[in-house]
Amino acid sequence: MLALSFTLSSLKIHLFLLQLVYSTATTALPDTYVYGGCLSIKYAPNIQYEYNVNSLLTTLVNSAMYTPYNKFTTGSPNSPIYGLYQCRGDLSQSECSKCVQHALSQLGVICVNSCGGAVQLEGCFIKYDNATFLRVEDKTVVLKKCGTESLSNSNEFAQQEQVLGYLASRTALYRVGESGNVRGVAQCVGDLSPSQCQDCLGYKIQRFKSDCGPVAWGDMFLAKCYLRTYNGGSHSDGSNGLWSLAAHFNPNSSHPISREKTPG
Repeated sequence: MLALSFTLSSLKIHLFLLQLVYSTATTALPDTYVYGGCLSIKYAPNIQYEYNVNSLLTTLVNSAMYTPYNKFTTGSPNSPIYGLYQCRGDLSQSECSKCVQHALSQLGVICVNSCGGAVQLEGCFIKYDNATFLRVEDKTVVLKKCGTESLSNSNEFAQQEQVLGYLASRTALYRVGESGNVRGVAQCVGDLSPSQCQDCLGYKIQRFKSDCGPVAWGDMFLAKCYLRTYNGGSHSDGSNGLWSLAAHFNPNSSHPISREKTPG
């Protein structure tokens, strides 16, 4: 049985139950929906803020045709808007561009006239906000899914430990590791410094071990980095595992998307 839990707050949270078919990063389509959320505060139509939001999002989509990550700030000093996108490290630039376009279309559906919002797809992430989050480390656990099937023997456990250790020891933003049948992938958002990325990934691996234990597969999305590990073909097919959509969308969280400001 699939157990689903999440925290509702002043933010609207969107987890499409019809799209809980999870797969590995190598087989899932890049535009598969993972999660999304929006600020509950809205801006009035036909004001400068709306023009600035549309201008920012257009800039993000256009940039995705040429580079897998970018960040921008627009608006006035009294009413700035911050945004970024990032694609998964193994996508081609064409795949990246298509993924960001699709993420933007999802954002337009779930965050109509919202002052801030974020969408995570399998292949990319896009976010905008009226409170700065750029270059800010955030280790809030947004979404985790732990498989219910445990690793079958001590050899597989040792392989998983080797993979997690390898991912923790690398310095690139996008990291892939493999040992025997166990595979893992991790990535930081590109606005983090190398030390912030290491800190985020180290905390994420620690949380994965404590929250999920020695399971055959699991996913851990933090606000600024994510981890996926799986044993060969063992991964969620949407029929088992534990979902948790957590404090990332809590108004008392440190995450900037939850701090509301009225647009000027």
